[in-house]
Amino acid sequence: MTNTPTVAVFRPDDDRIERATDLLAELGAEPVPDPMLAVEATDAVPRTDADYVVFTSKTGAELIAAAGWEPTGETVCAIGPATADALRAEGYTVDLVPEEFTSSGLVAALSDAVDGARVEVARSDHGSPVLLDGLEEAGAYVHETILYRLVRPEGSGESARLAAAGDLDAACFTSSLTVDHFLEAAAEAGVRDATIAGLEDAVVGVIGEPTAETAAERGVDVDLVASEATFERLAAETVDAATDGE
Repeated sequence: MTNTPTVAVFRPDDDRIERATDLLAELGAEPVPDPMLAVEATDAVPRTDADYVVFTSKTGAELIAAAGWEPTGETVCAIGPATADALRAEGYTVDLVPEEFTSSGLVAALSDAVDGARVEVARSDHGSPVLLDGLEEAGAYVHETILYRLVRPEGSGESARLAAAGDLDAACFTSSLTVDHFLEAAAEAGVRDATIAGLEDAVVGVIGEPTAETAAERGVDVDLVASEATFERLAAETVDAATDGE
């Protein structure tokens, strides 16, 4: 490692990649911004006959506001503080944020309350089945509305080529989909095996056990799961680990 570790970040190509890049620089890293997610809106809105409506991202909050969705007395739930802040910024009241900012955390927060209730889950097309399955097991009648699709942007993959060349010190994966898109980009460049080998010498940080499991299944060794499901915590802990590994 170097005094200034190169750290790949895969946030969507909007203000989130800019904020993530700035944060990594503040933490003393050399950011490698490589967006692996782009948003394609479906223009759908949540159903209006639910008792609970669950949102899992800032993007979802912005899209429902743009589409003119108005709550009709539902209990509005956000998966974490960033989503909750985005909902409030759009003028919505947030009734519940779980203690653990994950799908399983949402299930735990709602499981005692949703038996027999109608729960609307409004999110991307790549949401974890943990949320739907858990709510159904708790006795809820669950419906999912796809607000947007997540695709891999054209031109992505610089970080995969750096990893293959041994020039990447760390990577911050925020979801299973970022892992898959990263490896797809590596495959397109013809360096998938070399990229995975290069990551063995880097610090691989992830948000959430599902992301860690996906990475492991794809042959990527995970060094740490962020102690809190936020990018800020992931970035700080990944940079610390990369710096300590000098």
